[in-house]
Amino acid sequence: MTAHTTNEKDESGPLTLWDAVSLVIGIVIGSTIYKTPGTICSNVSSPGSAIALWVLCGGLSFVGALCYAELATTYSRSGGEYNYLSRAFGPWAGFLFGWSQLAIIQTGSIGALSYVFAEYAAEVIQAPKSSVVWFALGAVTMLTVLNMLGINAGRHTQKALVVAKLLGLLVLILAGMTSNSAVSMEATQPINGPGWSLAMILVLYAYGGWNDAAFVTAEVRNRSRNIPLALLYGLGLIVVIYVLVNLAYLRALGFEGLRNSQRPAADALSAALGEHAGRAMSLLVMISALGGLNGLILAVSRVHATVGADHALFSLLGRWSERTKTPVWSLLAQGVITLLMILGVGTESGRSMIDSSLIRSSLRVIPWDRYYGGFDTLFAASAPIFWLFFLSTGIAYFVLRIIDRDRPRPFSAPYFPLCPLLFCGMCGFGLYSAVNYAGPLLPLIAIPFALGIPLYFISRWLERWSSEPAKP
Repeated sequence: MTAHTTNEKDESGPLTLWDAVSLVIGIVIGSTIYKTPGTICSNVSSPGSAIALWVLCGGLSFVGALCYAELATTYSRSGGEYNYLSRAFGPWAGFLFGWSQLAIIQTGSIGALSYVFAEYAAEVIQAPKSSVVWFALGAVTMLTVLNMLGINAGRHTQKALVVAKLLGLLVLILAGMTSNSAVSMEATQPINGPGWSLAMILVLYAYGGWNDAAFVTAEVRNRSRNIPLALLYGLGLIVVIYVLVNLAYLRALGFEGLRNSQRPAADALSAALGEHAGRAMSLLVMISALGGLNGLILAVSRVHATVGADHALFSLLGRWSERTKTPVWSLLAQGVITLLMILGVGTESGRSMIDSSLIRSSLRVIPWDRYYGGFDTLFAASAPIFWLFFLSTGIAYFVLRIIDRDRPRPFSAPYFPLCPLLFCGMCGFGLYSAVNYAGPLLPLIAIPFALGIPLYFISRWLERWSSEPAKP
């Protein structure tokens, strides 16, 4: 194995435009559209408010994609935000970002998505609830190994899963929109929850993941053209799909019916076509979740590999296999940490171990009942740090515009500074809402995040030590 380096002028790569588009669609349409529309509707007053929120957040995400398209084509090394933060604020910022991706953010997101697959898999085969955690572990293990076999295995799997996902969504939309169910669009119950702030953060989370395409920038062919197109085509299609799916849910279930549904996709198809169709919808959700999982595992491992190439402490993660052309050690580390997270929140012994560790640290025990299973716990744990670095990237955009004012920009976000200001505003709101939602989990999040600070200085010491000439 050798260190993997990238020439920024090289526009060749194994990933085509449609590979990149499928990566965006596969990561974004992972699970939330099948899981949270009921909770979103419970926190707004009318169907119109819910649809407007999906359109608004889609527009805000589109603005963010314009900013990222500029950053990704201007700084074309793989790693996304790691490169932008390192360039704008110094290597310490990139290191903290990379460490947080590995220890909290993306491993938590992969674990959360694996739970969606697992819950629906248990439903399809009528397995006991205790088996959910093992389905989640199996999905992460299988897809990690698949991506270690090579970039072609990962990208072809991604495209196949995305095609299956889009066909299934088309069936759901057509069935829901043509449903003859006698349902009401009126709200008969008051808002049940914190209100629009939680609804908005959940919708933004549903759109989350489009930025992950920047993690594989160096592997996209003709990237100065294809990265912006992949972000904009992918997000544009996702906004249309999300609005149509929510209209289909409302048409099949009604407003109160959607509010009370924990599995809206399966419930909507059951209402439109019968119980067996609902079971088939559960199978689609499994496929969709696998597509999101595969996209995350493929893309995020490139961030860890880039961090490893730059920082001595994680140099092993920067090694790529000459045979498979993949960052196998990065994939392995990412997979192991994700499995530990799943075991930690998904098993009684894991939760007890976390609680006992917090007690020894003089921190309060987590009230696990506040969160609804592994998905909600891992989502709540990863969201605050995710939004913190998203906001930091928005600020870095302005810094880079100043310090690299003469650098060629193959694509520039229009209406500067409006786009980055809107993006920063969205991220600030997301951070505020995520911190409030995480609540008791904040001490658990702060521990690994703060650990990144001494790890950075250890890594710098290792770099200085290894560069010192040997004494005669």
